[in-house]
Amino acid sequence: MSSEEQSIGDMLRDWRQRRRCSQLALALEAEISQRHLSFLETGRALPSREMLMRLADSLDMPPRARNAMLLAAGFAPVHVERSLSSPELTAAREAIDRILQGHEPYPALAVDRIWTLLSANKAVGLLTQGVSPSLLAGEVNVLRLSLHPEGLAPRIVNYREWRAHILLRLGHDIGRSADPKLIALSDELKSYPVPPQAMAQRHKMVQPSIAIPLILASDHGALEFISTTTVFGTAIDITLAEIVIESFFPANAATAVAMQKLS
Repeated sequence: MSSEEQSIGDMLRDWRQRRRCSQLALALEAEISQRHLSFLETGRALPSREMLMRLADSLDMPPRARNAMLLAAGFAPVHVERSLSSPELTAAREAIDRILQGHEPYPALAVDRIWTLLSANKAVGLLTQGVSPSLLAGEVNVLRLSLHPEGLAPRIVNYREWRAHILLRLGHDIGRSADPKLIALSDELKSYPVPPQAMAQRHKMVQPSIAIPLILASDHGALEFISTTTVFGTAIDITLAEIVIESFFPANAATAVAMQKLS
């Protein structure tokens, strides 16, 4: 059910259940009575703006969900959502560009809440050579690009491990945001066929030493990367709060040398 169709009580109950939190536990966390929380969820009492913000804090609701809950209760949203191209986000755009360019010759990219590519450095383009042009046209979804049979999937040496990692991470995003677009994306990714080179991996899964790597076949041999993520920790703008910068580091010396040559 979309937020537009839900009452404020329904939204509170759904978020509480999504967080696997009982009424008593949430009431104690928010420092209100369980009876009052029950009345809020059933519509027998109407919450104040302050009460909604207290419950949102207790439920660790993301900014977009907080706005939706406030609007459902008849209050103005607390978080602004600007376009990344707006003048107010100039400093943020410049910070993103510096991070991406400074990470070369290794791949780095920035994505939004549904994994749409916002920006990438030149090294990402080197790794996506040979993928279907249709996956690089318009809005590019990096998870689709990664697992699609006409994307990077045929070149991913440890496809099964990487797919499991992607779906687990996407599942965490869905659990946090309940975004229907992410749910649809997850269903789409799960429907993709397993590429031929991954069929033989069924009984010999790669055992990572410290993290799940992305291992890509290339003319320079296997390129092995581990990734880190960066977010704007103090963002109050919704767009900025939802941006994630993914940086890939060489997992071994051979990959570092190969990326230097490719650049």
